[in-house]
Amino acid sequence: MPSNDDRRPRLTPAVADTRRAVRESLAGLDEGSLVLVALSGGPDSLALAAATAFEGPRAGMRVGGVVVDHALQEGSAEIAETAAQQARDLGLDPVLVRRVTVDGHGGPEAAARQARYAALLKARAEVDAAAVLLGHTLDDQAETVLIGLARGSGPESLWGMHPAIGFLRRPFLTVRRADTKAACGDQGLEPWNDPHNHDDRFLRARIRDRVLPILDQELGGGVVEALTRTADQLREDAEALAHFAQEQIGDLVEHAEGGLSLHAGALASNPPALRQRIIRLAVQSEFHTSLTRQQTLEVSRLVTDWHGQGPIHLPGIRVAREGSLLLFTAA
Repeated sequence: MPSNDDRRPRLTPAVADTRRAVRESLAGLDEGSLVLVALSGGPDSLALAAATAFEGPRAGMRVGGVVVDHALQEGSAEIAETAAQQARDLGLDPVLVRRVTVDGHGGPEAAARQARYAALLKARAEVDAAAVLLGHTLDDQAETVLIGLARGSGPESLWGMHPAIGFLRRPFLTVRRADTKAACGDQGLEPWNDPHNHDDRFLRARIRDRVLPILDQELGGGVVEALTRTADQLREDAEALAHFAQEQIGDLVEHAEGGLSLHAGALASNPPALRQRIIRLAVQSEFHTSLTRQQTLEVSRLVTDWHGQGPIHLPGIRVAREGSLLLFTAA
């Protein structure tokens, strides 16, 4: 009769990598905390659940799970319940199942993502979890960066996904998708393969199955790693710019009736990247509106190329140059 050691899954490189990534992500959370694993039943999230079930108790933490049923496929309730049972079998407790309605606003992928994150954060609040762990991999990061690059969405979109933001943590951003699949196989776990992941109606699926393989073939490999390195470098630069902008904004901003003002001369003395970030930050803070790059450049021209032109009308905001000041008021 085999011993317990004989029945225990062997520690393969893939299993070790997933556990190491989770261990590093949990660092800094208080002992006794509850962490939730967002679980779909796919290989990424199932490998994450297994690694967290192993590492969490060793760090003195409780581990639970939350399964979001998007109700977008036939049999989605059964798929969600199977994932929940896999989480329970791994020792996760509590395991929550939340069914959401995806309205399609902004496109199916964006709408599903918005509904999912809302459900995850609501579940976190219900059980007072310290963090929610997401199963995004290095490959997901590369896809995100490439999509942002193709759309010309600006530097923020090229940062990719952050390893930790608020209550959300992404331990696997250093782990390849192939390794999560291998980790599941090495531990005898049977993941669900979502057909939407390879449905060419969705942009991300086309990037995954068509674009990245061609780039890898034509450029000699290493594209996924190169894209993620780019994201890391851009994020570091952006965090530095954000720090400098935050430092300056207190000196540049004055509250005015119905809005705020910025000193044009002080803005002009800054490099364009910093000047434009200060403008966006000021508008976001006061009016809760995100300016596009084109809108930001229009405002910036009132600083660097002002020759008496009239105000700029942005959605819900009027921007005018009056002497040495830029005045932002609610329209």
